[in-house]
Amino acid sequence: MVSPTEQLAPALSVDARLTEIERRVDLLLNLTPVNAAEAWTDFERSDFGTAPTLRLRPLEFEPDLVRRELYSLEIENVTDPALHTLFRAKRDEIARQITALEDRDTSRFVFGSLQLYGGITPSLACAAEDLLEAVPAPAPSTQSVTAGAFAEAARGEFDRYRAVYRDFPAHIEVRDDISELMVSFGRLLIPESAAFRADRVEPLLHHEIGTHVVTYQNGARQPLTLLTIGLPGYDETQEGLAVLAEYLTGGLDPRRLRVLAARVVAIGKMLDGAEFLEIFESLRGDYGMPTRTAWSIAIRVVVGGGSVKDAIYLRGITRLLEALAEGSSLEVLFVGKLALDHIPLVQDLLEREVLEAPWVRPRWLDVPGARERLDRLRAGVSVTDLYEGAAST
Repeated sequence: MVSPTEQLAPALSVDARLTEIERRVDLLLNLTPVNAAEAWTDFERSDFGTAPTLRLRPLEFEPDLVRRELYSLEIENVTDPALHTLFRAKRDEIARQITALEDRDTSRFVFGSLQLYGGITPSLACAAEDLLEAVPAPAPSTQSVTAGAFAEAARGEFDRYRAVYRDFPAHIEVRDDISELMVSFGRLLIPESAAFRADRVEPLLHHEIGTHVVTYQNGARQPLTLLTIGLPGYDETQEGLAVLAEYLTGGLDPRRLRVLAARVVAIGKMLDGAEFLEIFESLRGDYGMPTRTAWSIAIRVVVGGGSVKDAIYLRGITRLLEALAEGSSLEVLFVGKLALDHIPLVQDLLEREVLEAPWVRPRWLDVPGARERLDRLRAGVSVTDLYEGAAST
């Protein structure tokens, strides 16, 4: 008897090639400044008066050749209707990524970013402004840890997963060519020059390892390899899930909520024509953001010529709250990297035994207080309701 996976062998061949192509394109790393630490030093020396020059790494692929390979995939031969639609959407998304990377540091880049991540709706803009008004700006935090100390904490977190899931891989890199903490294809990348708020270490571990690495490793156990790099448009749900992890573990404090809201406000200003210095000064003066935080938000928004990606955090948690109130289960979202819209497709593949149940269960579901917080969300709350009072010091 032919297994469901064997029946889908032609489709899974296309899936594997799409995955390999997106790995080569590597949108996340190719939109990360390589000189952020030096740019900050120069900006500080200028008394915050000269906009930074951000350098991006050269592309290590030839865009036209990758496009040719992408459109040579015989997706028309995939007979499963759901997978056929999925693969076409993924092919188009990768093509948009390639164009966006070609358009870096031009006025065209922002339009590619909008195609990939969507714009700012009036309701999202209002939610961001409401959060910034409702959540008071806390006093600056003085306790911080180095990149090396954060890497040690991350090794401890990986060890906790490996104690339960023996074969759970652990890949940690402290690098001098990135400006933000990130997970890239299952690897935790830590910027060498970064200092992390001490009270943010545990929430960040649940965000990066407990969500991004866990869903990557769960996806790696599936025959559909796109679940490692993400089904089309997965980013919003994935970041919403990661923010949820912070909330359920008690780590979504006022500072973090204000950053998520300020990112949306900053993108709105960029889309209205504001440049770096105007965005930076507005975040500091109008919204009381600390200087280094305002810098971090502003460079993420202007990088490449204007990025709207950071809106997905607030939009993602907002839509996830709506889904939880409607009775959606989180379990299917741990199968790999997928969007809320993909839940029916993934559930169908689970029922047909093409996919398997998630291998790893995130630790953040079981920390003290997580179940009670999740029950509260299922009763229906807004994103502003996630504010629980003063931050810990």
